[in-house]
Formats: sequence, C-alpha cells, structure tokens
Amino acid sequence: MTFQELGVRDDLLQAISELGFENPMPVQEKVIPVLLSEDHDLVALAQTGTGKTAAFGLPVIQRIDTSLRRPQALILSPTRELCLQIASDLADYSKYTDNLHVLPVYGGSSIESQIRSLREGVQIIVATPGRLIDLINRGVVKLADVHTVVLDEADEMLNMGFVDSITDILSHVPEQRKMLLFSATMPAEVGRIAKKFMHNPEEIVIGTRNEGAANVKHIYYMVHARDKYLALKRIADDAPNIYAIIFCRTRRDTQEVADKLIADGYNAEALHGDLSQQQRDVVMKKFRDRVLTMLVATDVAARGLDVDDLTHVINYGLPDDTAVYTHRSGRTGRAGKTGVSVAIIHSREKGKLREIERIIGKKFERKEVPTPKHIIEKQLYNLADRLERVEVNEDEINKYMPGVSRKLSWLGTEDLLKRVLSLEFNRLLDYYKDAPTIDFIDEKPQRDKKKGKSERPADADKDRRTAEKGMERLYVNVGKADGFFAGNLIELLNKNVPGHRVDVGRIDLMPNYSLFDVRKSDAKKAVNALKGADFFGQRLYCEIADPDKNYAGQASPSSKPGKKSRAKSDGPRQKKYRDR
Repeated sequence: MTFQELGVRDDLLQAISELGFENPMPVQEKVIPVLLSEDHDLVALAQTGTGKTAAFGLPVIQRIDTSLRRPQALILSPTRELCLQIASDLADYSKYTDNLHVLPVYGGSSIESQIRSLREGVQIIVATPGRLIDLINRGVVKLADVHTVVLDEADEMLNMGFVDSITDILSHVPEQRKMLLFSATMPAEVGRIAKKFMHNPEEIVIGTRNEGAANVKHIYYMVHARDKYLALKRIADDAPNIYAIIFCRTRRDTQEVADKLIADGYNAEALHGDLSQQQRDVVMKKFRDRVLTMLVATDVAARGLDVDDLTHVINYGLPDDTAVYTHRSGRTGRAGKTGVSVAIIHSREKGKLREIERIIGKKFERKEVPTPKHIIEKQLYNLADRLERVEVNEDEINKYMPGVSRKLSWLGTEDLLKRVLSLEFNRLLDYYKDAPTIDFIDEKPQRDKKKGKSERPADADKDRRTAEKGMERLYVNVGKADGFFAGNLIELLNKNVPGHRVDVGRIDLMPNYSLFDVRKSDAKKAVNALKGADFFGQRLYCEIADPDKNYAGQASPSSKPGKKSRAKSDGPRQKKYRDR
C-alpha cells in the first residue's frame, strides 16, 4: 500500500516524500481513506508516535477549499506544545499547496497577533480549548464553515478538565460535520463524548484497546522509598547513551530531582507548570537538540514534546491513572524503534504496578538495580567503543604527534591505556567504591490462605544462601539495619587479611545479617578475619553459610542477654558508606 493508493494528492505526496515518508503506517492506512471519502465519524485508538498527525493532517489539508479564506477545519489539542507541533507538521505537509493558511491558537502568546491572523483569513485552526473559547467570545473566530473537527489526545484533554470547554466549542460548529477523535485509551468519558457529539462513529484500534506501545519493554526496580534517587542515578549511569524523560508526580518532585541531577553533574533540567512559557520553550529546545540528555517533567508539561529517539521513559513515581502511564510509555519505542519504560517503585506501589499490567496487557520484568561493577564495566566498554569509532583528522593531528610521542615515550601501551581510562573514570570509580546494594528484599513470609501457615517463596532464601560456581558463601551477623554495607565489608577484609586481597563476589545485605561470596581458596582467611572483629562496638561472627539454615530466624551469635544494642541512626558512619 502506498500513499498514492490511499488517495493522497500529488502536491502532498511531493511534500511528504521530501520528509522521508515512504509507506503509510497502520493508523494512516486506516484513517486516511475514511476522512477522504466516507461520511461517517471516526474514533481512532492509537498510541503516541504511531503517525497520527499525518493520518488526519493529510486528508484535512486535501479537503480544504483554498479559495475560501475562512476556517474549514478545527483541530483541538490539550497543550500549547502539541498545538504548535501539529501546526508545524501541517505546514510541512502543505509545502506545495498554494494559498493554504494554518494558524496555531494557544494561551501564553499574544492574542492580538492571533486576532490579526484570523482577520486576514485562515482555513485550518489548531487550538487549545481555553484560548479558542476566548477568541469565540470576542467574536473573532467564526466556525460556521467548519466541515472537519479533530480532537487529538482526547483522553488527555478530559484528564485536564476540558470537557465543558469542548462542549462549548462544538456548539459553535455545524451539526453536519465530519469528526475524528484520537485517543491513546478509551475511558468512559471519551466514550460519552463520542456518543454525544459524533454520528455513528466507526472505531479503529491500532494494537489493542488501552495497551502500551508494541516496541516498548516494561521493567521495574523495587527499592526503599528513600533510595529512589540513588536507583535513578544508577539506571542513568548504566546507560551511557541515555536520552530520557523522567516523569514525576508533582512540580515540587520534578524540580527537586532535576536540581539533584544537575548538582551531580548530569545534563538535566526540569519541565513543569511553574516555569514561564519562555523558560519551557528554552528547555524543550535544549532537549530536542540533545544539549540535555535527561528531562525531568510532569505529565502535563511534557505533552506535545515530539521526540522520536528516546531510549528510556522513567517513571520516578507511578501515576494514579493507568491511561497516564500508557501516554508516558508511548513516548519511547516510536517510529519503529525499540524503547524501555522503567518504573522505580517501593513495596507499597506493587499493587498499582499489577493494575497497570492488567490494563495494558503486558508484564513488567523485575530487574536488580545495576551494581557498581556492572556500571563501571558498561561505561568502560562504551569509552572503548567511542575510541574505536572516533574520526581522526590525520593531517591536523600529525602536526602534534612527534612532541606528544616524545612526552609519553616512557609509557608502555598497557600503562598508557590505563591512564586514558583513569582520566575518564577516576571520579566514577571513586564514587562507586563503597556503594551499597539498594534493591528492596522482602523478607516477610507469605501467608498460606488455606492452611493459615506462614511460608516463604519456594527456594528464595536457599538460593540466596547458595554460592555461585567456584565461590564459597559466607555469613556475617551484621546487616543494613546496623549500618553495614559493602564498603564496610571490603574495608574489614582488607584490614584483617594483611598482604592479601580477598576478591568479593555477590553480596546480599539483609536487615540483620549479610551473605557474600569469596573464592573457595580465600574462605577460611575471610572467616578468620571477620570472626571476633569489632564493628563499632559490635563483635562480629562469621561462618561458611549453610544453604539449609534460616539465618533470618536465628539470633545473632553475638546477641547475649544484657548486651547493649547499637543505635540504628543515620549517623556519620552510616552516611559514609551510603550511595552518594
């Protein structure tokens, strides 16, 4: 199927060919013929990024009588940004269409200039509801000749409380008009709008009702609420080429997260309703131009931000409305590319996550928060890849090579490579040196409803107590509640095994004890080093872990009657080893 076979006119074909349009996308195949030839109205359920604007934009332009300088098509959008984006796309499609005038009408811009343009004559109005009603009430917008109405992102407009405004606007449009309603989801309110204002609408579903975009992988990380920001930084560090929108629930959260990321050296900024329109425009341009790699935004502020190459959408806080999650995740995996939608949750949000899974028809994959070792390895390989692909200007660089070669001639190849890597990664290596594990581990037993018995998930604890191949699993009687983290463990081993480095593998930090792997040849040395050692007034006990022993249920060997327990405050010692 080609655009020509769909009935698209030659002048439009020339314009979209220059824009790189080759074959119509599914939503375009289904919508364009209906708008061009059939009389009934249309409800189209499709995700953001599926080619909706061209689907309605091309036939809307083709149906315009350019000899008549009055509004003939009305396109309503929920936000200024989306309004401008649609108007810009229509201008691109109509590059070779003579005497066609498209006007974006929105708040936050001079109403006088919009009134002047309307008086000069336009055929297509792309508008936000509030500003359009203002212009209608002033008597400068006449909709009596409108034959096509498009409601784009209808579910979002209703979420933003525009239902009364839409009702008011449609009362000024002729009864006999063609109407198209686009929505990513189909909540009851959208159904009511369709029933009230549309005539026997045909429903087209691209994908499945309310489902997320097909090319998006949904994953989640579960951490303690206090560790959400630390998890966010690790996710960003584990993706060296990240280009992401981070969604927060409130304006305050958005600004706080953005401020922290900026302070920690990330190319990030906030986008929310407290910014002026000029500030928002600057931030969005920087993000589109990739000056920023992470945009921290509220849902409303990010509407209309049209970016095709996002690698991640990160849900720093899950929305209450599943439709909002669908909109968020639909911003990645666009234009045939794959994307990742990440949710960073704490244990109380598990139920909300399951409800989203049920409605979008997809399962979230739980992943462990990237470990420091994995992050550093990923970053190093990324640097090696950049070194391989860097373009070398031989003529220019050769001028300086003799002097530089003399300066570094005493360095061997391996030593030189180590220094190049260290120059790039010393900060990262230092930052993650003592970083703790921050995954949330639920140790509460699960209740057998029929028998009334407490049972743990099958083999979950046994797996935790089993060493990886070639390693020995050790138990030590302190954990996260004692302020004991990975950095403390490694420091104690280095201090108490003089002249020998003990390589530590997987570490599992529980609230009151810890399990970790060492090489089998180092197991006895590690046990002897930790057994009886002092950890801020607490005597340590260490042993080779027994896979069949329930350490969570046993009393600590050092816990004796009358022994004073250590305070579990967030003091300087604990803070020292927390992921910064």
